[in-house]
Amino acid sequence: MNKRSKACQFDRKTAEAIVNRDQGCMFCNLHYHLENSLLADRSVFDIMHIVNKSHGGLGVIQNGAQGCRYHHSLMDDGNKGFHEEMLQMAKNYLISIYPEWTEESVTYNKNKDLFIYRK
Repeated sequence: MNKRSKACQFDRKTAEAIVNRDQGCMFCNLHYHLENSLLADRSVFDIMHIVNKSHGGLGVIQNGAQGCRYHHSLMDDGNKGFHEEMLQMAKNYLISIYPEWTEESVTYNKNKDLFIYRK
C-alpha cells in the first residue's frame, strides 16, 4: 500500500474515536430524510469520509462522521439529489467541532505534514 492510500484509510483507533464522538448516524440524529428508509439499513453503521478518499481525503477523525448504511448510500449517490446538501451538513457538523476545519486540512498533500490533526 502506498503512502497516500495508507493516509486515506481510517485505522481502528480513529474509527472508534469517531463512533464515540458521534454516538450514531449524524443524519438520523437530525431526522434527515427518514421517510423512505428501512430500519435494517439504519441499523448498520459506516464511517463516512467527508472529503472522499478518491479526492485524497485523509483517514483522520476530522474527516469522518458516523452514518448509517441508508444515509451513507444516500450521500454517496449523487443521482438522488441529496449529495450536496448532505455534504454541506457534514462539513458544518465538523466545523462545529473543529472550528479550524477546512477541506485542505483533511486532504492528502505529499508536501505537507499529513499528521496535522493526529496530535
